[in-house]
Amino acid sequence: MVEIMKLLRLFVAALIMVMCAVSSKNSIADSFQSWLVNFKKDAHSNGVSKRTINDALLDIKLIPRVVELDRKQPEFTLTFKQYLDRVISKRRGKIGRSKLIEHKKLLGDISRKFNVQPRFIVALWGIETDYGRITGGFPVISSLATLAFDGRRSKFFKKELILALKIIDGGHITAAKMKGSWAGAMGQNQFMPSSFHSFAIDYDGDGSKDIWHSLPDIFASIANYLSKSGWKGNETWGRPIRLPTNFPTQLIGRKQKERLQFWSNLGVLRLNGKPLPSASIDSSIIKPEKNGSGPAYLIYNNYRVILKWNRSDYFATAVGTLADNLR
Repeated sequence: MVEIMKLLRLFVAALIMVMCAVSSKNSIADSFQSWLVNFKKDAHSNGVSKRTINDALLDIKLIPRVVELDRKQPEFTLTFKQYLDRVISKRRGKIGRSKLIEHKKLLGDISRKFNVQPRFIVALWGIETDYGRITGGFPVISSLATLAFDGRRSKFFKKELILALKIIDGGHITAAKMKGSWAGAMGQNQFMPSSFHSFAIDYDGDGSKDIWHSLPDIFASIANYLSKSGWKGNETWGRPIRLPTNFPTQLIGRKQKERLQFWSNLGVLRLNGKPLPSASIDSSIIKPEKNGSGPAYLIYNNYRVILKWNRSDYFATAVGTLADNLR
């Protein structure tokens, strides 16, 4: 009899937990629907058509996995070397070189128009989505709505959601086909909706800015981003360097800008031991590894432009290194 009573209490406790979970889920769903009603009004007042609002938001739903990824983003534990080995594999370099040859004319035309070297366009394409192979499978509208509703960065994602709806409104893609990362980055160059509106280009002239499928649009949009962000087509990104023994650590960092001759006078050399170039350009020395160890790099203006795309020194150095490997 005692055992039966124990089992009964356990059953009741489990039942209560299930009922609470269901109640909580229903409460969240109700809150989301209320939020959605208000959001539709805001979207329309910001210029999104009622047709797009009704069609694109018809099957919208919260995605718990998106909230999980946003709240529990793993700490970046890879060392700089591990990161480079992962994103700049021999395979990626080989494919990148073949893409440069395959699309030589198109890339050349875009390079001349935007004053951005083809190898940097291809390097960004390769690192962002492995040359279009991995673009993300999350429904962008539902992902952005989930993040806008969740509250942690609701203002930012609400703005991005409205801009995503305007992309649909403009006829560039349908809501069903608008796939991307869990955070809403889209297409083969992983633009957020705000970047799409600022930099996407209809280079093939078909009436839509198709960063999902059209290589002319994808390449031109990457080049346009870099060009409008201050890219200098007659300069590279930087280079790995050799520091002299006892080099002053206080001079390492992006804030310390000096001409190349300044570094040469301190004994800084190219990695192969040769003197630095004699060009009169501003530069800084960085060590991407978080603990200040590891390789050192001399960085120029174009490196800082890549940081506008992604603020990680790991990422920017990887783009530059892959671009060098594609030469």
